Amino acid sequence: MADVSTIMTWTFYEETQVPAEIQDILIEGEAAEIAYKTVRDVAVVTNKRIIIADRQGITGKKVEVYTIPFKSIIMYSSENGGMLDFNAELELWTKAGRFKLNLNKKVDIRKLDRLIGKYIL
Repeated sequence: MADVSTIMTWTFYEETQVPAEIQDILIEGEAAEIAYKTVRDVAVVTNKRIIIADRQGITGKKVEVYTIPFKSIIMYSSENGGMLDFNAELELWTKAGRFKLNLNKKVDIRKLDRLIGKYIL
């Protein structure tokens, strides 16, 4: 299994509206469940995968889209924030490697935990 964790770390800041353009990449039978603001972008959790847009360059017109299919997740862990460490963390072990999601205190880690569990268990 490749270790892609050094480049595959994102921070989710808060829930947001699912962008309309996400419909362009959804497949038949796929529905967006929730979206989160990231640094310059958005991450969307659907009933089949986690989609993370990564805008690049000064203008942000170039966008790389990452997809983590739920069927590729082998194991995951969640850690809620504590007194000194406010951010929660979600780690996903997949067939491609390990991915880490840092979650701002505005993100309900247990809500995301239940949603992921619903689709991979």
